[in-house]
Amino acid sequence: MYTFPKLHNAMWSGLVGKGADSEPAISLETMLELTASAKVDGVGFDGVDLFLATPHTPIDADPDMVARLADLVGSYGLAIGSCVAPVWPDKGGGSAMGDASARAAYVDMVRKACGIGRQLRERGVRAANVIRIDSAVSPEVWARDPSATKIIAATIRQAAAVAADHGERLALEGEICWGGMHSWRHMLDLLEAVGRPDVVGFQADMAHTLLYAMGYNAPEHALVSPSEVAKGAPAFERALAVIATSLKPWTIDFHVAQNDGSVKGMGAHDKTGRHCLPDDPLGLLDIPRHAGLWLRDGFGELTRTMRHLCWDGCMFPNRTLLDPATWRRVLSAMLAVRAMHGWNEPIGDRVPKQRPSMINP
Repeated sequence: MYTFPKLHNAMWSGLVGKGADSEPAISLETMLELTASAKVDGVGFDGVDLFLATPHTPIDADPDMVARLADLVGSYGLAIGSCVAPVWPDKGGGSAMGDASARAAYVDMVRKACGIGRQLRERGVRAANVIRIDSAVSPEVWARDPSATKIIAATIRQAAAVAADHGERLALEGEICWGGMHSWRHMLDLLEAVGRPDVVGFQADMAHTLLYAMGYNAPEHALVSPSEVAKGAPAFERALAVIATSLKPWTIDFHVAQNDGSVKGMGAHDKTGRHCLPDDPLGLLDIPRHAGLWLRDGFGELTRTMRHLCWDGCMFPNRTLLDPATWRRVLSAMLAVRAMHGWNEPIGDRVPKQRPSMINP
């Protein structure tokens, strides 16, 4: 049985898409209980990734509150992995391409998130050092300003300096709803414009990178036509490989997920990815095999760069999230990924450098 990568569950499933105009949020304690209780052949989740916002973890949490958080998660036998910084205007942040005040608020949210992340590491409950961010602006607003990517990059460079001071790294969320990050080409342009590969990388979600291939919100960057999108179809497989090959050298955070190739409007987004349960019959991904596009290099060797994997189950209805069987199904899929791409790591084992891919995008 492999011990790496560690398997985490995302706590923001209980928050994203919830609220006054939707279903009530699910408490952190309930999400932790569901996660810790899930077992497949006696094996469970190793940890959780956190959303640093109320009502789970206030971004302004003081050291005593952070200590209680560490104790709470640890009491379930779980570790803490990556954390999401609430950089959006409605959470107290601001657009990364906004005015000076908005950009300062954005960087301040990153500063607070990095501070919490560092405290959790110092308390021994968190080994990861990744904070997830996005541009906090829509593709529509981004498209109105030719200098948008340059401005976003400048803001993220400021945030990167803050993260480096805290010993953290920043992972840019690859999703079609974030301006400047809404296609695989735009994401590459942004990462290169930021120019801090030591601190700033890519957060790949299998469901969202599938939509990158289809060109939602950026049809000029589509790699496959709608008629070619089918499970196992050669053109579809090539498109997924091109995206993984292009962005894998930047990837520092990874989400296992399933998608049926569709999108939906929800919250502030006119189009956002529709996650499916791992065994959904309409799902287009062979999860263990396609995860290998991100977890192995062009020679088929494990990169070992992903120390933990996270399941992103956001925007499922509460009846699904509160069903213990859901988390056993998810855990089973993640165990299948680890069975195909996992490793054991003796003390002192060195992580090999990622070799360049043989696939030319």
